[in-house]
Amino acid sequence: MTGLQPIKIAILAMGGEGGGVLADWIVDLGEHNGHIAQTTSVPGVAQRTGATIYYVELFPRAQAEQDVGSPVLALMPLPGDVDLVLASELMEAGRAVQRGLVTPDRTTLVASSHRVYSIAEKAAMGDGRADSARLLAHARGAAKRLVCFDMAQAADEAGSVISAVLFGALAGTGALPFSRAQFEATIERGGVGVKPSLRAFAAAYERGVAGVESKPADVVAAPAAPAPRDARVRALLDRIQQDFPAAAQPVLIEGVRRLIDYQDPAYAAQYLDRLKALGQGAQADALLPEAARHLALWMSYEDTVRVAELKTRDTRFARVRAELRLDAQAPLNLHEFMHPRLEEICDTLPAGMGRWLAGSGWPRRLVERFTQQGRTVATTSLRGFLLLYMVSGFKRWRRGSLRFAVETQRIEQWLAQLQATAALNPQLAVEVARCQNLVKGYGDTHERGLRNFETLMAAVRRAGAQLAPATLRELREAALADEHGRQLQAALQRHALA
Repeated sequence: MTGLQPIKIAILAMGGEGGGVLADWIVDLGEHNGHIAQTTSVPGVAQRTGATIYYVELFPRAQAEQDVGSPVLALMPLPGDVDLVLASELMEAGRAVQRGLVTPDRTTLVASSHRVYSIAEKAAMGDGRADSARLLAHARGAAKRLVCFDMAQAADEAGSVISAVLFGALAGTGALPFSRAQFEATIERGGVGVKPSLRAFAAAYERGVAGVESKPADVVAAPAAPAPRDARVRALLDRIQQDFPAAAQPVLIEGVRRLIDYQDPAYAAQYLDRLKALGQGAQADALLPEAARHLALWMSYEDTVRVAELKTRDTRFARVRAELRLDAQAPLNLHEFMHPRLEEICDTLPAGMGRWLAGSGWPRRLVERFTQQGRTVATTSLRGFLLLYMVSGFKRWRRGSLRFAVETQRIEQWLAQLQATAALNPQLAVEVARCQNLVKGYGDTHERGLRNFETLMAAVRRAGAQLAPATLRELREAALADEHGRQLQAALQRHALA
């Protein structure tokens, strides 16, 4: 018997990315070109908590016939015993490295540099994103050879799917004993989406040959300078250029854009008024960009009106169609699960009516009865669309709502704290500005974040300007690390601020 080993290939791909198609292509490629092939797959538990692992082994048929027997092929990859790893996303490449499937003595790693954030990353109260540069560095250090570029973008440009890009990059590496023509013939035998798949294959093949490694696209290019046609918007931009330091202007422009979209130009002008009151000079150089960023986020708080508006925009339906690759004639059905509580209903009402309903007796109980369970609304149906469109129309009366009054009071208190702190301890004021990051989301998430924020502001008022900026930063990070507030309480007690 020969000591020849099978070619061992592991594919890590998320649902809908064609991992199964890629595995089938590799099997078909091998079987049509003198190899025995075996493939298995183990699906992940749920979306982005674990990708499906497809495993393929190829063994030369001629060698098996010479050995007078069939090779014994494994069902799953073993750490340190994989020749090729294909990863449809950078985190999946990191998972492969963590599992020991990628080793510097033998493994060629072909991976996309784009990110699809995991559930844990999205659910984090702070910035829970993994560092893409670190993931790439680990992959580079673990692999014998690395081919890594944005394969999702390459697939979009070719009008194809990422599996075709991975197949092309694999062919370009030369790690398999098959020619380019044999790879392309495999795609043609599939008979589905042949032309776009071949385009994607060709673009990726050249990168595989060159061994291209590109950095993950974590940094977004600076947007082009705005050129608004509306005179009111031009006036706001002129005001930013004249009244604020250059270092803060990109953040201010984005804040103005966000608040015009959220409400109107007058609301964006109020945003600039509030920031102007923070003052000028050296103490504002570090504080102003942070305050501008967080004030824009707070002034564009999520409410029922905003949610309804975003869900009924033409751009949203167009984006969904583009993501699903549907043409204009293809049917599309979108169903939204909504569960507005009594609090959200009161917040949307005029301030006086909202306060009355929140403190009433049987009217409150009646509303609570009808809001115990969520509702599914089909925004692609006339009835569902008109319902949300009507709610989005309350935008013109948002300034009179209970939620607007409450948030305005909270914002003014926070700005007053910023001004008072900046006069005594500018570095501490920067940390106070960053504490707004705790106030986010809606429902229970918003309530917990607001509670933690108010706890920190109370600690700032008690300690005054003597509070070390590093201490407030530690408290904020503790609040973001634990949604139940246990780590925050422990940190407060440790610093005698409880």
